[in-house]
Amino acid sequence: MSPESKIQVGADSKMPEGSSESTRPVRASDDPEYAANLKRATLASSIGSALEYYDFALYGLASALIFGELFFPAMGASAALMASFGTYAVGFLARPVGGLFFGALGDRLGRKAVLMITIAIMGGASTLIGVLPTGAQVGIWAPIMLVALRLLQGFGAGAEQAGATTLMAEYSPTPRRGFFSALPFVGIMVGTLMASGVFTILGQIDRELLLDWVWRVPFLASVFLIAVAVFIRLRMQESPTFIKLEKQDQISESPFRELIGSSMPSVLRGIGLRMAENGGSYIFQTLGISYVTTVVGVSKSIGPLAIACGAAIGMLVIPISGALSDRFGRMRVYRFGAALQLVLAVPSWWLLSLGNPVLVVATLAVSYGIGVNVMLGAQCAALPELFGNRHRYIGVAVARETSAILAGGIAPFVGALLLSLLNNSWVPLAIYVLVLSVITFATTFVTPETRGRDLGLAWDAMADPVHGPDAVTTGSKDRVDA
Repeated sequence: MSPESKIQVGADSKMPEGSSESTRPVRASDDPEYAANLKRATLASSIGSALEYYDFALYGLASALIFGELFFPAMGASAALMASFGTYAVGFLARPVGGLFFGALGDRLGRKAVLMITIAIMGGASTLIGVLPTGAQVGIWAPIMLVALRLLQGFGAGAEQAGATTLMAEYSPTPRRGFFSALPFVGIMVGTLMASGVFTILGQIDRELLLDWVWRVPFLASVFLIAVAVFIRLRMQESPTFIKLEKQDQISESPFRELIGSSMPSVLRGIGLRMAENGGSYIFQTLGISYVTTVVGVSKSIGPLAIACGAAIGMLVIPISGALSDRFGRMRVYRFGAALQLVLAVPSWWLLSLGNPVLVVATLAVSYGIGVNVMLGAQCAALPELFGNRHRYIGVAVARETSAILAGGIAPFVGALLLSLLNNSWVPLAIYVLVLSVITFATTFVTPETRGRDLGLAWDAMADPVHGPDAVTTGSKDRVDA
């Protein structure tokens, strides 16, 4: 049997009264092939997420802690830090371009093919960073090459998470889509945990040795993750939704044109939902660490340790949040996460300013591990559910990557600029987080509830006459567990 014939899309998994055994809901445990394919898709998506966020967390930590000295040695400490964060932001400028390019390919050629390409580009760029000459060796060419590889890294990453999100949402059993869609995003925490753990260890190494050659090792190690990810993705099945579109000859010839013509309300809501989650994530992971290290004066190993603790917490919070969104709705859970980050914004930065290492670890771990990741867990299924099946990949990619620039990419640079202009005050940073949280909190009230939506529909959730599970399900047979 082909995958599309085995998976009925719809949320009504209850057995109607008087129905026969032949019409009861199909359980994933009854179909070993489907269960195996679901596991492969989960693992393939998780490995990609781990690699992407290992690379990006690694680059963010390196930007905060060592890249200023390595690639901008002629500048003062403050200017070098801003320049380092500037190269970090450049990668986010390339992400929407990659999202548009690969998102359109993903809707035309399939999810699997694009995910193979993006993992190779992203991982290859990260590996090459490990062999770059430094500013002391080749002068201005060092930051130029760093920016080029950062752009390439961002170009590949622009569609990686969108592809993983789309693939898992389309593969997951509908009643538990929030939970299963969230599982690959545990890979984000694994990647962040690995990068933070690496820099926690590097913080114990002699500074001169670290800047000499040891800093290269974590980037070169990306090649091993690439090999594992490619091997797993070669064995992965294509998304059932895409297979059905292909067999029915309904593949869109111009997904981007469809998106612009009919889906801008969905894109704007996706961007709004991401502002607090994405912005908060990168603010705490990069700017928070830089602030406590360069301004407050705590040990350079404390910040990475705090993020590692937050990532460990996030490994539990993300799937729990996804499961709760299956029970209570995507927007209710999302709204709770945004409200939590809103409440924590001012107290967290005040606590960081005190310089107590224990408080720094606890504050960053809670703000990042819980505040950010409650939203992420609900987001995993919510974003794909906003879009119709013919332009879902590119819709998720555009929403994710546009918000990545507006909220995530420029946040460390803007924060460093605010610190420089306002005498290292933590107050503007707290206001920054407050504003992003308010945007997302407000967006949850104007976004339709998409829990249980039939992902075989061609139109967006915004086009449904009445929003909510009862309006968007088809009542067909469905997978009810795995």
